[in-house]
Amino acid sequence: MLEAMIEILLKTVVILALPLGALPLIIHVERRGAAFMQRRLGPNRVGPFGILQPLADVAKFMFKEEVHPTHVRPFFYTAAPMIALVVAILPLACIPVAAPFEAFGRTIFPEVFRSDMGIFFAFAASALGSYGILLAGWASNNKYSMLGALRACAQMVSYELSLSTSVVAMIFLYGTNDIHVMIAAQTGYWFGFLPKWGVFLQPVAAMLFLVGIFAESNRLPFDLAEGESEIVAGYHLEYSSMKFALFFMAEYIHMIALSALFIIMFFGGYSLLPGMELIVERAPILLAVLQVTSLIIKIGCMIWFFVWVRWTLPRFRYDKLMDLGWERLLPLGIANLIVTVLIVYFRNQ
Repeated sequence: MLEAMIEILLKTVVILALPLGALPLIIHVERRGAAFMQRRLGPNRVGPFGILQPLADVAKFMFKEEVHPTHVRPFFYTAAPMIALVVAILPLACIPVAAPFEAFGRTIFPEVFRSDMGIFFAFAASALGSYGILLAGWASNNKYSMLGALRACAQMVSYELSLSTSVVAMIFLYGTNDIHVMIAAQTGYWFGFLPKWGVFLQPVAAMLFLVGIFAESNRLPFDLAEGESEIVAGYHLEYSSMKFALFFMAEYIHMIALSALFIIMFFGGYSLLPGMELIVERAPILLAVLQVTSLIIKIGCMIWFFVWVRWTLPRFRYDKLMDLGWERLLPLGIANLIVTVLIVYFRNQ
């Protein structure tokens, strides 16, 4: 019992430390990426190549005067950013960073929450993100904040449907809910060179999932909840100092969690990148390290893709956003699910 508690505690510390430690780096990549795409310098004063600028921003948020408007609903106003951050972290609890391994006479699973239904827990926890946003908009007692919160919830509900159809299609295809089994099914190569990743089996589901995670995380071109040119700053308009920083952190951690889920479903999760198996053949003890490295590299590529899209595409008009979700992606997702079920059914006959 004591060993199990220590194991869970250590895994929880790692799961919290990795995304929180990566936040300054991701913010720096976002700023430098924006500068690169706009042909300007970006952060270049604090530290070499401006790499310490995110730490300076953290210090600013910590010591900045906190403005507490008198017209807000105090308890819920304070609770909303905390709920947003906790809900963003929750999906990470069931995301494995490596395959199970033997240690101290027992099998160690690298995720905090081990369950065959872990994939559903991750998506259920991710969907709760709308509650923190809606609570922030309502508690701010501001019409722009409320409008931003309603926009965020409406688009999350709309795009969760098409995203769910892609997830169910992949579960039918893999024949399991177990994340480790899904990843194992994507290990190896077709024709000796093409990875057995889900994106090659289900490109339509991958596209639906990718669009859905942009809407889920309120990132451009789907950042209607924060449309500065329309509703000032949306649901976090009345927030400042560390409360605003918590929303800021929640957005980036949500990006990490959704990117990890996307990679698990369509890019092999922690399965080794092409070429790494040659290293494992010579040094099998490095397998877990290389699996963690593979997952981090894949998530890093997805974060860069988020940055690339943000500084490339303009914000959608709200009615066009909703039309895309309900009239285009949802029918496509249902059709793709039906075709997948039929293919799996006849394949198993």
